Amino acid sequence: MRFAKIAFLAVALTLTAGCTSYKQVPYLQNPEVVNNYGKEIPLYDAKIMPKDLLTITVSTTDPKASIPFNLSIQSPASTINIDYLTTQPTLQQYLVNNEGEIDFPVLGKLKISGLTKNECESLIQEKLKPYLKETPIINVRMVNYKISVLGEVNKPGTFTVNNEKVNVLEALAMAGDMTVYGLRNNVKLVRENADGQREIIELNLNDASLLTSPYFYLQQNDILYVSPNKTAARNSDIGNSTTLWFSATSILVSIASLLVTILR
Repeated sequence: MRFAKIAFLAVALTLTAGCTSYKQVPYLQNPEVVNNYGKEIPLYDAKIMPKDLLTITVSTTDPKASIPFNLSIQSPASTINIDYLTTQPTLQQYLVNNEGEIDFPVLGKLKISGLTKNECESLIQEKLKPYLKETPIINVRMVNYKISVLGEVNKPGTFTVNNEKVNVLEALAMAGDMTVYGLRNNVKLVRENADGQREIIELNLNDASLLTSPYFYLQQNDILYVSPNKTAARNSDIGNSTTLWFSATSILVSIASLLVTILR
């Protein structure tokens, strides 16, 4: 009888521990923090950084007028007859150097690091005014906007973001969400700024105030690392076979305790 009570107590403690750990599983547990925030959350707009790859298109109603300002690869047809050129030629890419500059045709060096896409378009448009009779249409796109997700996720990897905007939850969705062993309250964000300085920020995905955090939206080249919980750490130490052995032993003890209770 004493053995049965001990076994029952062990099972009860296990269930209690399971209920406690569940509190660390759901995301955004206090939505009232965001719903009652009372401030306007600004829309995110990515900023250009050193080592970014860009495509920049200059378009005008007269295709010939924009030719000198497009870093394009001319096709054989266009070298024979310039009338074959279009306002959207095959473009080469601009690499932003460590000083945050690009070498733009005719205009020369342009400092664009730290600017948003719209700010960069406005800058180039202003610089081109002396050269064109009309206001050109400038289109700037980031080619290498990517983020990486590592650790306790189902599909770790590096992901390219086409719309130049991605938040933490979307990044986890790309990686197949966390595994059951991932710590929701200790997700590490590794970020490098325009000056090359790196920082590690700890994010708590259980807390809905994450949605108002300046780190909710990811910058290009950000890395998310999902830390493993203690169970995952123990499993890596003792191995899967040992874990199965302990599980089997626990089941046998539970069955034995039930038999003792029934037979008495």
